[in-house]
Amino acid sequence: MAPYVVFEGERRIAAGGKLDVAVAAQARLAEAPEASLLIFDPEGRQVDFDLRGGPWDIALRLGEGDAAPRGRGRPKLGVTAREVTLLPRHWEWLAAQPGGASVALRKLVEAARRDSEGPDRRRAARDAAYRFASVMAGDRPGFEDMSRALFAGDAEGFLARAAEWPTDIADHLRGLAAEAFEP
Repeated sequence: MAPYVVFEGERRIAAGGKLDVAVAAQARLAEAPEASLLIFDPEGRQVDFDLRGGPWDIALRLGEGDAAPRGRGRPKLGVTAREVTLLPRHWEWLAAQPGGASVALRKLVEAARRDSEGPDRRRAARDAAYRFASVMAGDRPGFEDMSRALFAGDAEGFLARAAEWPTDIADHLRGLAAEAFEP
């Protein structure tokens, strides 16, 4: 998975976890308050962090500092109750399954996730690369050709277009798109 990354213009100034990138952005702004920084998440989305205070304050706001302990119960296991609307014949079938409706639904969801894992991963990588490129290179020559190649699964054309751009942008873009071209 690609890291969080912060760019100043076309130069990557930091990459890593959320907190590392936020602290690096804060340090750069302390050196050059007029600097224009863009931070991207691993999915290629531009994100904003509240950079006020010290690293401890930033960590708490990003959810990476010490937090209050959780209460007892199933949420600690990651279980979330939600409403599902099904037809009566679906409920009847689920009720007849070993372990009941919840177990059957979990098995169905896991099977569907396994079946679609490759296409979903390729689509996510393609979308992340496009989001990042739109912000960082949307006005650069070759952007439309790069986009066509990306969505057509043409790795060679994609790499050729990206190679024409500044090194840091091209490197990060290649990292985001790496899984988009897997078979």
